[in-house]
Amino acid sequence: MTSVPFSESEIAARLNTIPGWTRAGMTLTRAYQFDHYLAGIAFVAAVGTVCEGIGHHPDIFIGWRRVVVTFTTHDSGNRLTEHDFSAAEAVNRIGYPVKN
Repeated sequence: MTSVPFSESEIAARLNTIPGWTRAGMTLTRAYQFDHYLAGIAFVAAVGTVCEGIGHHPDIFIGWRRVVVTFTTHDSGNRLTEHDFSAAEAVNRIGYPVKN
């Protein structure tokens, strides 16, 4: 699923549309805090299910009461594309209660 990489101005404009997400180089990243470790694990399962459904998968770090979700489009040279922003929006729609 190749997608055209966004320009710097497109990235800046789209970043304003996805609350909670930040740019780290050519990735979109969001860190989540939870009251309990297993709440983070449940959140990761929900993220995995949503992302499998849309066919764009994040890198996920699971720590103690902390989860970090990161998107980039590997088959577009590890650049940011529409796929990354759409996936971040989908994760935001999960509506899982987080402490952020």
